[in-house]
This record gives sequence, structure tokens and C-alpha cells, in this order.
Amino acid sequence: MRICLLAGILFCSGCTHMAQDEWTGRDKAQHFLSSAFLSAAGNAYGEHQNWREGRSGSFGVMFAITLGAAKELYDSREGGSGWSWKDFSWDVAGAATGYALWNLGQ
Repeated sequence: MRICLLAGILFCSGCTHMAQDEWTGRDKAQHFLSSAFLSAAGNAYGEHQNWREGRSGSFGVMFAITLGAAKELYDSREGGSGWSWKDFSWDVAGAATGYALWNLGQ
């Protein structure tokens, strides 16, 4: 897991440009809510596959974070809005919230 995280950080450090955005920009709620939904959906998928609780929860969170990172990578291409660590932070917060809300509903 640590190697994957380190590889991701090194991979993203080579982006063509970084976004110049605010912490409370217009799209931050979209990042948060979509990641929360994707995390809960991934958790539900794991449960329907009869995975144990920890595995389905991990899958949901990683599913949401991976899609958030992919979106930021897409934004970092030349002509895109740029990689935003702030957007990615909202993605991670949303994924954690989706996980927590899904488990509260059980």
C-alpha cells in the first residue's frame, strides 16, 4: 500500500501544470458529494459480492479515491484546468464520509 501511495505521488508530481483554485471553490461540493456517493456504492457492491465488511469498505473508499485521482490526472493534461490537491483533498474527505455514512446505516 505504501509503495502505491508513493508511486501515485511521484507520478502526479510530473503533471503539466497545477490548478490555481481556492479551498472553497464552486466545484468542491461536487468533488465531496460524488466521492461520498462512489464510496458508498463501492461498499454496497462489496456487500453484494459477499465480501467481509472490511474488504467491501476498503474497496469503496479506494474506488472513490482512484476515480478522484484519475479525474485530477485528466485535468492536469495540457489544456486542462490543472492538478488540484485541494480537489483531491475534498475527494478523500468525501470518500471517508461516504464510508462512515454507509456503515451508520447498517
